[in-house]
This record gives sequence, C-alpha cells and structure tokens, in this order.
Amino acid sequence: MATRSRTNNLLLALASTIGFGVLANVGDVGAQQLTHKQMITSLGRLDAAAPEVDIALLMEQANANVGNGVTQLPDWSRLAKLSQLVVEINFENNSIAIEPDSYRALGLIADALHHPDLFRYKFLVVGHTSSTGNPKHNLELSQQRADAIREVLATTFAVSPDRLYSIGVGQEWPIDSANPANAVNRRVQLINLGLVK
Repeated sequence: MATRSRTNNLLLALASTIGFGVLANVGDVGAQQLTHKQMITSLGRLDAAAPEVDIALLMEQANANVGNGVTQLPDWSRLAKLSQLVVEINFENNSIAIEPDSYRALGLIADALHHPDLFRYKFLVVGHTSSTGNPKHNLELSQQRADAIREVLATTFAVSPDRLYSIGVGQEWPIDSANPANAVNRRVQLINLGLVK
C-alpha cells in the first residue's frame, strides 16, 4: 500500500448506462472536479426504474470470488447500468481513517444527496482497492472503508442511514483492468439504487 491511498479528491462522472468496458477507460477521460449540479445530474440520470439489487447476494459473490473478479457475474454487471459517480477519497495507509482533505468531497456528496432531486433515492457506497496487497485483505479493507464513508455521511452530514448501503469489492472490479495495481483502481463508487420504498 502507498502511504496514502489518494493524493487528490477527484470526482469522475459516469453516465448511467456505461458498462464495464467503458469503466475500464474512465481514467483516460481525465479527472474533473464536478459542480454540484453535475453531481446531481450524474446521480439522478435514471431512464427507467432501477432493478432490484440484492446487496447480501453481491457480498456473498464478492467473498466467493476473491482473486477472480466480479465483472462477469450477472448480479454485479447490473450495477454498471445504474447512475453513478466515481469518487476519490483519501484514507490513511491500510486504515479506515479518512484523511481530512477528503471531507470536502464527502460534504459535496452529502449536499447532492440532500438535494430535492435526489432526496427520494437510496445509494450504494462501493469500496475498491488496487491489486497491491493480499486480495482477501483488500476485500475486507474495502468493505470497512465503504462502511466508514456510509457512517460519516450519516453521522457528520445527516444523510439518512436508511438511504445508504455499503459494500466492498476489493480489487475485483478495476477501472484499469490491464494494470490492476494502478492507483486509479482505488476508489469509491456511489450508485443510485432507485427510490426509497
């Protein structure tokens, strides 16, 4: 692991209908700091009702496929069709402690989630790592980091915990699959799971 998992807070917008192939090229698009409006638009781009996502099943599949990837699994590939953002959050090395410089990004996310256009939706926080380190440890760390982000959004930024779910996928869903150790693969995704029932 590097001394810091991130050096900057970067937000990359992803269209609602992109697939894994496009995700692999997201680093080529170039980082851009999104505006509040762009974040809301990216997360709220729903062309149809979001499919039901069984988070417990996703977790079970991630645990059963450590080292083998999840992008080819039907349940995981459904997530790529949903509105989402890729967010760069800094953590202390091999830790779930969020670096102070990432709280601004989390605050921007929380502002977007409080916006009336997104207030009715629930979201999945997905933690990712690069392939540096042990795959099983990476999976556990990514889950703990996704849980930490959910906790901060709920407690520090007052986003209802009923709207937030978290899951870690470790190194199993890289953006840069040709170079799984690339730091760009360390990231957090925020995915719109559809309306809160």
